Amino acid sequence: MLPIIDMIGERGLLMSEKILLAHGSGGLLTRKLIEEIILQAFANSVLNKLTDAAAVSLPPGKVAVTTDSFVITPPIFPGGNIGELAIYGTVNDLAMVGARPVYLTSGLILEEGLEINLFKEIIESMAIAAKIAGVEIITGDTKVVEKGKGDQIFINTTGVGIIPEGRELSASKIQIGDKVILSGTMGDHGIAILACRKGLSLKTDVRSDSTPLHRLVEVMLEVEPQIRVMRDPTRGGVGTVLNELAEEAGVEIKIEVEQVPLLAQVQGMCDLLGLDPFYIANEGKLVAIVPKESADKITIAMSKLPEGKDAAIIGEIVARSIYPQVYVETEIKTTRILEMPMGNQLPRIC
Repeated sequence: MLPIIDMIGERGLLMSEKILLAHGSGGLLTRKLIEEIILQAFANSVLNKLTDAAAVSLPPGKVAVTTDSFVITPPIFPGGNIGELAIYGTVNDLAMVGARPVYLTSGLILEEGLEINLFKEIIESMAIAAKIAGVEIITGDTKVVEKGKGDQIFINTTGVGIIPEGRELSASKIQIGDKVILSGTMGDHGIAILACRKGLSLKTDVRSDSTPLHRLVEVMLEVEPQIRVMRDPTRGGVGTVLNELAEEAGVEIKIEVEQVPLLAQVQGMCDLLGLDPFYIANEGKLVAIVPKESADKITIAMSKLPEGKDAAIIGEIVARSIYPQVYVETEIKTTRILEMPMGNQLPRIC
């Protein structure tokens, strides 16, 4: 085997086409990996200092902080990849509490043998997504694990946002008569992932809905500052989020299935595989509980943005209850209970 120093190519990065354990050693190769791929993509005045912790100033307001980890197979899928997903997923978590995203951190766990070109593609997509979302990646960490002890790449992100003075969203504010809004078609992300999983030969043109929602949230709050609460229905889908809200607020929620936006391809795939689209993951949708009198105005404003073009009022809060529940009114006016699921229908979706 060549000495490490002889394995360095013309650009200074390891000539190997794959990630090696040496890339996580903390030495020269780690430095090269950070400088020539990560820093080149994420460069900004804070990150460029490469200090152990980022020192930043925050604008006035309440600080919102969230953290998330992304473990998805395959890492590249129709409509996006794990890097873009990590940025948008974190930005969306901040947006759901009314925060304006400002900064992100990025922790990368790479598996030995990961293709260098795949890693570059993921990092570059993260940089593009951060620019679209208007956030800076200000610090991070990179580790390499032995082959077989990871799944190509895991990403952990922490997001920091600012909630403007006087803005507070909470399930405790939900009232009888409030309307339930869904920002678009449900289940797109989960079905897109399922269709391209190894060993499956399912054919569909469904693409992941991965997208940032902070702009949509700001438009909604401009129309109605008293929106009660918002959630993004990722793992567990719309059904899980609705059950969580019902439990937190102590209410019954009625959903009209005919009003729920759903792609025919997603419904068809669910029918084929015996899945319920209410529990399929999304990565670019939100559920909002809003005052009855402003629901129409909010959905009209949402529909003017690409990320809200299919927004619809799908139900309402019908009663207080010591036995909170969500039920769906079907096309033939029967009802079924939308229960909290015991587990995920599909593994490793986000």
